[in-house]
Amino acid sequence: MSATATTITRAGGAADSLSHVRRRVAWLLLSPAVAVLALWAFVPLIMTLVYSFQRYNLLYPERRGFVGFRSYAYLLSESSFWTAIVNTIILVVSVLVATIVLGVLFALLLNQNFKGRAVARLMVIAPFFVLPPVAALIWKNLLFDPLYGLIGWLLKLVGLPAVAWFTHFPMIALIVIVAWEWAPFATLILLTALQSLDPEQLEAARMDGAKSVNRVIYIVLPHLARPIAITIMMESIFLLSIFAEILTTTAGGPGEATTTLTYLIYIRALLDFDIGSASAAGVLAIILANIVAFFLMRAVARNLES
Repeated sequence: MSATATTITRAGGAADSLSHVRRRVAWLLLSPAVAVLALWAFVPLIMTLVYSFQRYNLLYPERRGFVGFRSYAYLLSESSFWTAIVNTIILVVSVLVATIVLGVLFALLLNQNFKGRAVARLMVIAPFFVLPPVAALIWKNLLFDPLYGLIGWLLKLVGLPAVAWFTHFPMIALIVIVAWEWAPFATLILLTALQSLDPEQLEAARMDGAKSVNRVIYIVLPHLARPIAITIMMESIFLLSIFAEILTTTAGGPGEATTTLTYLIYIRALLDFDIGSASAAGVLAIILANIVAFFLMRAVARNLES
């Protein structure tokens, strides 16, 4: 072996040794944070799983004991649990449809050149930075209030009676609030994707005589298919845990009209003090969320591979 080859081999070995040392130091430095995050994630999960197999009511702590799957069986036999599941599905699906439609429309609009485009973009994106309780209070008191709200005032101007939205149409009102919050998120993602579309492709279609609607259907929407799939996956994860808007506006009512699975867990744990039943509902919610996430991730993966 020549001296040059020997020098290169030694240099490579020294580089590998240095890289190995750096990886060990990096793991050593990261291990405390990883340990804290692991405890933060798994300890509550394990405690929830343990409590779900126990009779544990904070009003009667002395009656605590192991009951096996009775909490799950009792929960699955309750109509309120299935009502919460249906309400959750209605809320999530409706908000997803509304935000995707609005996101596409806003992205198409904001991608055009017009005066005041920067201000329009700011106004469209601004609701995403409003805290959920604040957004709910804005809609509840300033817009949906039948006596002093803007929508009620506009209805009176055209001779129509004001509507008590949270009494007669509580789920619709909740969907509007949540969609208003999440439409900017979809708009940001879809607008970014739309700006990567080759303008020459649209220009060529226009010169070939394709109308605006056809250009959107056959060029723009296929280009946005992947961003839309990613948006649906990301929004679904957060929408399954919607809580603050419900607590601030309807408190799950009237009756159980807006009680979702997340809010049902809150009722059982902090209003009924039934930790066992709440824990069982929490475990079922985790299972359902993971099932939804699994199918959504597979759908997105297929979309990205195509």
